[in-house]
Amino acid sequence: MTCRRHLIPRSWARQGQAAEKIVYSRTLAEPRSLRTRIERKFDPEVVRQLKADVRHDIAVAGPEFAAEALRAGLVDKLQMFVCPAVVGAGKRFFPDRVRLKPELVDQHRFSNGVVFLRYVVRG
Repeated sequence: MTCRRHLIPRSWARQGQAAEKIVYSRTLAEPRSLRTRIERKFDPEVVRQLKADVRHDIAVAGPEFAAEALRAGLVDKLQMFVCPAVVGAGKRFFPDRVRLKPELVDQHRFSNGVVFLRYVVRG
């Protein structure tokens, strides 16, 4: 977490705070931020309709939700920060049973060794 916290530009943080958010959680009792609602169950059709109804990007975060969105074919872009730390455990970035052919479209290397990668997912 420390790695990412120091890299997020303030403009991104402001956008995140201003955005309407849906949090998929089986355990969270109430939202922890403004403009946030909690849903208990991921429904790909609801997200597919949301994508069709909005003109801006929709961000997906969290390994379980991202895995569901990837499996449902809802993801058309991937953005990731690669931090130079080995912890030897944790959740995998990509879930089982997902085949993608992402195309690298942007990269940025930071002086601390962190790399930001942006991919477009085709098909």
